[in-house]
Amino acid sequence: MAGGRFAPGHLGELTQLVPFEMVDEALRAAGAVQSRLRDLPSRVVVYLVLAACLFPEVGYPGVWRKLTGALAGLPVAAPTAGALAQARRRVGVKPLQWLFDLLRGPAAIPHGPGARWRGLLVVALDGTTLTVPDSPAVLTRFTKQAGNHGGTGYPQVRLLALVACGTRTLIDAVFGPTTAGETTYAPHLLPSLRPGMILLADRNFAAQQVLSGIAATGSEVLVRLKSSRRMPVLARYRDGSYLSALGPLPVRVIDCEITVTTTAGRHTGLYRLATTLLDHHRHPASELATLYHQRWEIETAYLELKSTILGGRVLRARTPEGVTQEIYALLVVYQLLRTAMADATGTRPGTDPDRASFSIAWQAARDQVILAAGVIADTVIDLAGTIGRYVLAALLPPRRLRVSPRIVKRAISKYQARGPRIDRTSYKATTSINILVLASP
Repeated sequence: MAGGRFAPGHLGELTQLVPFEMVDEALRAAGAVQSRLRDLPSRVVVYLVLAACLFPEVGYPGVWRKLTGALAGLPVAAPTAGALAQARRRVGVKPLQWLFDLLRGPAAIPHGPGARWRGLLVVALDGTTLTVPDSPAVLTRFTKQAGNHGGTGYPQVRLLALVACGTRTLIDAVFGPTTAGETTYAPHLLPSLRPGMILLADRNFAAQQVLSGIAATGSEVLVRLKSSRRMPVLARYRDGSYLSALGPLPVRVIDCEITVTTTAGRHTGLYRLATTLLDHHRHPASELATLYHQRWEIETAYLELKSTILGGRVLRARTPEGVTQEIYALLVVYQLLRTAMADATGTRPGTDPDRASFSIAWQAARDQVILAAGVIADTVIDLAGTIGRYVLAALLPPRRLRVSPRIVKRAISKYQARGPRIDRTSYKATTSINILVLASP
């Protein structure tokens, strides 16, 4: 452990991924180092804010007790809730933002299903919303969505992320008020795109300006279009795709029919995809249609962030600056967990990172914080660590193809809603993809 007043400043075994020196550098870069040694040094406060994301069910005094519970015999402070709030305001946003900018990026997994496709790093772009407290200060920046429970709901923050599909690590993220849409925030993520990537996105990002900006980075794109969108047919290819254009941007369009069959029946839908990969010999239409399914990895990442970590809870902070600080801390903690999981599966060549359980990694990390264990690495490098060993001991089975309805699994009201009964069962499924050759418009 660190000595003296710095002893409560740790994140259990995850401290090895965000060590003391890194946090100290973040504070120096942000100009947030304390001018005098306090009972709550700035480094300790940064770890407190990060640890709070692992324990969203308790307040900051409860988080402090978890950080200090295993430090019996050491003279640690017993700060009040007010003192902890004042310390968080003193540290501010910039150190947490600096840490996220340093730690974000795809994990170093050279291979694996969904990680790369024909040499391209598979990434996905999408948005979600986070719920924040309904306080007067928060409402000065973050608003409630129109029509949200008649105006009685909570304010929300729009979060847009760029995720590496193979490991679900965060490459970049941007967030702000919901008064701006996803396509408004998307250009802020373009500097994180590189040649050698292929970006998967849904219909909301099929705007000509957005796609042209993505293509200008050198990254390839595979995006879904509305089936009713009229696209000129400039040339047809033998795999069923055809050359078209979105304004000045040449694209290849793939029309396909996807049929999902389960024991409960079958469902068929039409998909129209557009890609900047124009060579139908190197990038066949059928493979691109299959690849597009990897876009759902970002939806799973948001599920882990909002359901597993937060448990559907409203964020704690009751000021705009506090909300920003908390979201950056949440992104850092998510990235640390995903990095630990990728490191663990990387010790077993051929193990798909999808088989690592996020819930097990999260619970193991919480346990290590309470025990104050593994804070500083041993002299022998252990790539898996305690968290990784728990993950590897309970790997999930290889992913099965299943379908699940996009509906609320747990109703807000305890009373059964009126209307027909909704089937919420997840079914094993088989799919078939047929590339369609439509008549020229």
